[in-house]
Amino acid sequence: MAELATIARPYANAVFDLAKSAGSLDAWSRMLAVLASTAEHETVSVLLSSPDLSPIAKAGKLGELCGDEIDDQARKFLFALADHDRLSLVNEITTQFEALRAEELRSLDVMVTAAYELTAGQKESLAQALSKKFEKEVALESAVDASLMGGAIIRAGDIVIDGSVKGRLTKLVDALVQV
Repeated sequence: MAELATIARPYANAVFDLAKSAGSLDAWSRMLAVLASTAEHETVSVLLSSPDLSPIAKAGKLGELCGDEIDDQARKFLFALADHDRLSLVNEITTQFEALRAEELRSLDVMVTAAYELTAGQKESLAQALSKKFEKEVALESAVDASLMGGAIIRAGDIVIDGSVKGRLTKLVDALVQV
């Protein structure tokens, strides 16, 4: 997994630089999302992993399937990936591009999984506190997982804050087993 990230990084950086210089971060974000979701489709995934087609033919088919959802630059990008047999990196490139875009826009996507549904006030105060802590604009999403018993788990980028009762009990059990 780390190897894929390392290989995909230069491509993600190049697309990000291109999009930033052209002022088209949002457009590239949409096009990469279309490419990634199309490439993830079961039938397309089989096509892209087929040894019967050349990488250039695979790029052409993927571009064809995306239709008007991608522009000529995105098609050229697909063919550049195909030239280096890197079409399989589309999802990782998209993930890294989105991380670069979020950093550029100074925004952070935060996922809060709580034992119970958060009220609007709780979401607002949590978003403000996280915005202050990370010094970024926070886009907060929430989900409910009753197995947590209480509290919440906050995922912000690669940071995980486990304030759930389940997490605390697990830590307690681990500490008692260590003794």
